[in-house]
Amino acid sequence: MYSIIEQGGAQFKVAPGMKIRVPLISAEKGTDLTIEKVLLTADGDNIKVGAPLVEGVTVSAKILDHIASKKILVIKKKRRKDYKRKNGHRQQYTKLEIVSING
Repeated sequence: MYSIIEQGGAQFKVAPGMKIRVPLISAEKGTDLTIEKVLLTADGDNIKVGAPLVEGVTVSAKILDHIASKKILVIKKKRRKDYKRKNGHRQQYTKLEIVSING
């Protein structure tokens, strides 16, 4: 059994027991989360495709941790103009564990 969900503008294929990394969710670590944006759900040969969402199906998840990716350096330079800029960025993520697919 698996589902395709939408979280934070991205789509993820999830199954019970999976751990995924999604864009940052403003909730405490250890809390339970219910994701209602389910685009597709499949159980063997029984496949339900939403238009755009599947009605009555939710995905239960637990927030494991809030993490940051590796730092990415952004460097801008214009030759002969004495223009140099160096900037860094670390994208914030939330690590989820999928508990169950309901419905």
